[in-house]
Amino acid sequence: MNSSRDGTARRSTRCNSIALLVCIWLWVLPAGAQPAQSGIATAHPLATRAGEEILAAGGNAFDAAVAISAALAVVEPYASGLGGGGFWLLHEAGSGRQVLIDGREVAPAAATRDMYLDAQGQPQATLSTSGPLAAAIPGEPAALAHIAKHYGRLPLATSLAPAIRYAEQGIEASRGIGMGLTFRAEAARNSPAFSAIYLPGGKPVQAGTTLRFRDLARTLRKLAAEGHDGFYRGSVARQLVAGVQAAGGIWTRDDLAAYKVVEREPIRVQYRDATLVMAPPPSSGGVVIGDALNILRAWDLGRLQSVERKHLTVEALRRAYRDRAMYLGDPAFVPMPIERLLNPWYADGQRTSIRLDRATPSDALPGIEPAVSGGTNTTHFSVLDKAGNRVAGTLSINTWFGAVFIPPGTGVILNNEMDDFSIKSGTPNSFELLGAEANAIAPGKRMLSSMSPTFIESPRGVAILGTPGGSRIISMVLLSALAWMDGGDAQEMVSLKRFHHQYYPDVVVYEEGALTAGEKAGLEARGHKLEPSPRSFGNMQVITWDRATGKVDAASDPRGGGEVTVY
Repeated sequence: MNSSRDGTARRSTRCNSIALLVCIWLWVLPAGAQPAQSGIATAHPLATRAGEEILAAGGNAFDAAVAISAALAVVEPYASGLGGGGFWLLHEAGSGRQVLIDGREVAPAAATRDMYLDAQGQPQATLSTSGPLAAAIPGEPAALAHIAKHYGRLPLATSLAPAIRYAEQGIEASRGIGMGLTFRAEAARNSPAFSAIYLPGGKPVQAGTTLRFRDLARTLRKLAAEGHDGFYRGSVARQLVAGVQAAGGIWTRDDLAAYKVVEREPIRVQYRDATLVMAPPPSSGGVVIGDALNILRAWDLGRLQSVERKHLTVEALRRAYRDRAMYLGDPAFVPMPIERLLNPWYADGQRTSIRLDRATPSDALPGIEPAVSGGTNTTHFSVLDKAGNRVAGTLSINTWFGAVFIPPGTGVILNNEMDDFSIKSGTPNSFELLGAEANAIAPGKRMLSSMSPTFIESPRGVAILGTPGGSRIISMVLLSALAWMDGGDAQEMVSLKRFHHQYYPDVVVYEEGALTAGEKAGLEARGHKLEPSPRSFGNMQVITWDRATGKVDAASDPRGGGEVTVY
């Protein structure tokens, strides 16, 4: 076994494509095609080891995905957990079938369109971000049970065993836990169960402190023993609802009992000789990335100067994020013109307003007028087994520590994903993303997400990737996908310096090193407003599989503390 903490391993993929039309693609692996190795890339060493343990026990990539997801709930509690949700993009090697497991949270039945507005119709600070009223009904426990039952080889209890052990025996508080508490400690004081773990004696725990999660271990054991009903019915459900309602939330036991995982057909978009397999709504990732790539396909980016490439990428993102704000939401609630948004003819129209010598002000595009001016709080992992099964999983509780609320006796940190709805049309959310009626609050509705688990398949091979980062997830995946299609390896993909534009606010945010002095001058001369990011963003996890050699490579973002293994 070759396990590495510096984010490097070996090399990548295998696949073969039959191109028809955008979004009408089937990807067929040659019979018997298998990688030479398994690979795992996660945001935490203990999550990687949980995946290794399950593969060594005879599990497949789907069993490992369950183990990793549950382990991350323990070791990265500020980023994901049983109180949140996510998207798991699966590829079955034997059949070639690909499916998106939608474990996104849903609004409670008592939720209303204007539940976070005051009498004057203005958003009320913190109501949608802190406390149980900010929490939607979680989807991760149901998704783990579903994946284990329908795709795994091992019992759910076996795959959850590493997470249960970590919770009972204790883990060392990471730098991320300490950092998250610096942002959320004040709000956390309203939850005695949360404070007892993370604010002992009234002070936030420091990195290096040993944390044990006995209540969470009991909840995991109920899930392991009873599957879906161990969380959504029975004693755990009663504790969850009692804790939420006692603190002013609106959950009911019927809300929990009604939760269901949805299996969705992925979005497939061809760019150059590659097919990108991506998450459909209620993820916005596949549509926005596909929209942007269709705009960019008219130019041979490799022949352009670097400032022109970045200018055009920004302009493509500007228009694709505008479409996100205008049109996307939960497909069960709103009709969406996805075929139009991903049609090359639509991209032709988008492209007519792009000038090589000038930025287009966002307010010059038809769209949403902002009503007011307005991280690493999600997680991603990638897994590939020796049979060729693979998973890209992106999980979240939204902002740092979600709603910073634990219903007593459960150990479950609740999400604050209700803030991902459009609280009021034209009003930015916590990530400064605009929304409209398509993403308005409604009972039982899934809020729009930026989580973008992705496969890239080409004659070269396969890349499995994704990242946290809120609204910046989409641009990070897009930039790394372009890097891979230009010949970059896994380490280059995760290490790439990043820049971002999301239509509103109308600024290009960039990491130190992402733009040279000449590129800054060139972009500013075109009218772009540049804003350096105060810190790096993202924590990408990538596995690649080389078609010619069968070799697997893996890399974990140097911005985080992840670990990869290839063996």
